[in-house]
Amino acid sequence: MLQVEEEITDIGRLRELLPEYKGSNTDLKVIDQINGVAKRFIAAAPFVVVATKASPGLIDVSPKGDPAGFVEVFDEKTLILPDRLGNHRVDGFANLLTDPNVGLIFVVPGHGDTLRVAGKARIVKDQKISERLSVNNRQPLLAMVVDVEEVFMHCSKSLIRSRLWHPDQWPPRGTAPTLAEWVVSAVDREQTVDEVQGIHSNDEENRLY
Repeated sequence: MLQVEEEITDIGRLRELLPEYKGSNTDLKVIDQINGVAKRFIAAAPFVVVATKASPGLIDVSPKGDPAGFVEVFDEKTLILPDRLGNHRVDGFANLLTDPNVGLIFVVPGHGDTLRVAGKARIVKDQKISERLSVNNRQPLLAMVVDVEEVFMHCSKSLIRSRLWHPDQWPPRGTAPTLAEWVVSAVDREQTVDEVQGIHSNDEENRLY
C-alpha cells in the first residue's frame, strides 16, 4: 500500500485545509432546477459524462455524445437522455435499478465552463420520447429520465490547466493507445490489433444509430 504523510478522514480536517467560503458565489450558485442559462448550455452541448453507482460500491462513469442539444430539457425539473447503440454492457442502466442517484457533466467544445447536474434517474421505454429523440430516422429503444435535484455551472480552471481545447497541445495523432490495443492486451484471444481495429472501425461506420 502507498505510504503517505497524512490521510484525511473527517470533514473537520478537510475544511481546516480547504476552508469553505460561506456566502460566496461558489457557495450560493447551486440551484435545484434547470433555469434559462442551464437550458441554453444543454442545448449547446454535444457531450455529457454520466456517473452512476454500482451495487458493490464502485462508481461507473460513461460518456454520451450526439448532435448538440441531444439531451432534452422536458421541463425545469426533468432531463431526457436517449440511449444509443453501444457495447450492451448496460452498466449505467443496471446500476440505476439498485441506486437511482446520477451525476452529469455537460461539455461544450471550445468552452471553458461546464454544467453539473445531479438527481435521480429512471429507465423508460416510451414511443413518443423515442420519436422525438430519433437521429437519422433511428429511434432509441430506451431513454434515461433524470429528475433534477441540483444544478450549477463549474468554472473553467480544469480545462484551462489541461489546455484541452488547444490543438497545439494535443499529442501527435496515433500516439495515444487505442481501444483495439486494450482489447488485445486484456482479452485472451488470438486477434491482432489490426483485426480488432477493423471490427471497431466497422462499428463506427455502421452502428452509430
